[in-house]
Amino acid sequence: MGDSKIKVCLVGSAGGHLNQLYILKPYWSDKERFWATFDKEDSRSLLKDEKVYHVYYPSNRSLKALIINTSRAVKILRKEMPDLIISAGAAPAVPFFYIGKMMGIKLVYIEPFDRFDTRSLTGRLCYKVADVFIVQWEGMKKFYPKAVNLGSIF
Repeated sequence: MGDSKIKVCLVGSAGGHLNQLYILKPYWSDKERFWATFDKEDSRSLLKDEKVYHVYYPSNRSLKALIINTSRAVKILRKEMPDLIISAGAAPAVPFFYIGKMMGIKLVYIEPFDRFDTRSLTGRLCYKVADVFIVQWEGMKKFYPKAVNLGSIF
């Protein structure tokens, strides 16, 4: 399977997390892809020409949101059957990563740029299942020893 033939799921919260995924456009622009994010103004405008599934918001540290988004992740991933899930956080990544892992989907997590001296909750949870875990600061490898430091994606 050629690299451009893979199907990618880009999942993340709106705002900075979504922007960090969008910056990766040189990677995903030639691939079949879809997004899973919040239905918010920035995501609607940034992704207006993209295939988007909306996940439940607000989702931070909410059991209700986790249950709803786990159900949505199952439905979306079964329907789309991506080869790869990429996320830069936050909360919606968790159910997509755990369901994706059970389905044998490859997982790439990017710890957000603003995390340079502490781990994010989503990063801690996704590190356990990610096939590739990326940090943007060398100092973060003390928290995530198996991580790859690619430097800033900005």
